[in-house]
Amino acid sequence: MSTPPAPTVRPLGGIAAGLALVLLAVLLGVAAQRLTAGPATASTAGPVTPTGHTTTVAVTAKDMRFHPDRITVPAGDRLIVELTNGDQRRHDLVLAGGAKTGTVAAGRTVTLDAGLISGTVAGWCSLPGHRQAGMTLTVVATGATDTAATHAGHAPAAPGDTPPVDTMADPGAGFQAYDAAAPVSPPGRTHRLDLHVREVEREVAPGVRQKMWTYNGTVPGPVLRGRVGDTFEITLHNDGTVDHGVDFHAGALAPDRPMRPIEPGEQLTYRFTATRAGIWMYHCSTMPMLLHIGNGMYGAVIIDPPDLAAVAHEYVLVQSELYLGAQGAIGDLSKMQREQPDAVVFNGYPAQYVHRPLTARAGDRVRFWVLDAGPSRAGSFHVVGAQFDTVYTEGRYQLRPGDPGGAQVLSLGPAAGGFVETVLPEAGHYPFVSHAMADADRGARGQVEVAP
Repeated sequence: MSTPPAPTVRPLGGIAAGLALVLLAVLLGVAAQRLTAGPATASTAGPVTPTGHTTTVAVTAKDMRFHPDRITVPAGDRLIVELTNGDQRRHDLVLAGGAKTGTVAAGRTVTLDAGLISGTVAGWCSLPGHRQAGMTLTVVATGATDTAATHAGHAPAAPGDTPPVDTMADPGAGFQAYDAAAPVSPPGRTHRLDLHVREVEREVAPGVRQKMWTYNGTVPGPVLRGRVGDTFEITLHNDGTVDHGVDFHAGALAPDRPMRPIEPGEQLTYRFTATRAGIWMYHCSTMPMLLHIGNGMYGAVIIDPPDLAAVAHEYVLVQSELYLGAQGAIGDLSKMQREQPDAVVFNGYPAQYVHRPLTARAGDRVRFWVLDAGPSRAGSFHVVGAQFDTVYTEGRYQLRPGDPGGAQVLSLGPAAGGFVETVLPEAGHYPFVSHAMADADRGARGQVEVAP
């Protein structure tokens, strides 16, 4: 018998691996399971002519994924899976045909005899929450007629269908995260900006593309900054295909003219004076606003409190939801109306700061400006391993250094904003999440990488 070589394993990035244990303990809370018996065997499908060959594949369970997660086997071959648990938690592998490894302890390797392969077979880890978190695998038989094929436990996508969001997937070496560094307040007291409406097809999660309605091509739009008393003069250009507008919460004025929707090719000038401090939302003012905000038309304006002190690092995190339409299309309004998000994100992309972490040094004071752009879900911002000694919410301080208490979350409703500060005490990786755990699991998470 000949044994074809095992497929090359593609590991997750080092950043994701370093964070996985901490984040997953926070997000999943998986209960301990009893260790079960060793390997079992089972046939996987209907009649097939045996080839007399055996395909042996090495699979590693790590970071809530199987590597590789797709195994190709000639129809009629016998499949042997050598499963190594590369995590520091237990896993197993169950195939739809009935073959299963039993629970595998950290660092151990077991052999699974999957039997003769005649069609496509789904596999998964059966420990609580692991399959739902994306720990799935597919065996594909080449040369077989298989009308019931599945990929990773899901039905194959038809042309135009949007694949499910995998918030654990590495976005790839060429991915550039949205720059979360807060801009400095520009000089002068009048700030002018051209804001262009652009309808852009872009990747919103690994392998998922949507036509987003944007300000200046990014989701969220550009972060503006100034001081109390500054004047902002915004020229809105509608370079899109439908009517759009803009509403700046940082200003107070009658909305009739500056917030009116304008047709493609038109422009208007929106002028306001910032009279109160805070982090303010801006968004499209065109009905239905749920669709326009839910499809990417939002951003933040920071108006500094008069006594704002300098810190080592300032970051801006805008939480929002993704409601996916068909691949390459705009978002699904019916999902928005039902409040059924496919992902909850910071700065437009799920878990991007897991793979491209924010940075600081031990002992640095870090300020996080946080805005909940919604359009519908509240946020509860938390940094794992840190305590906040400063909390500023909706224009007022709730906590300042020297107060005897501390805070663990910054709670925000849709359109609300504020900032928190903390001193990160030692080197390490500090995950941050929305402590609404379903939303953290949907992608509202990242990390700060702290150097010595």
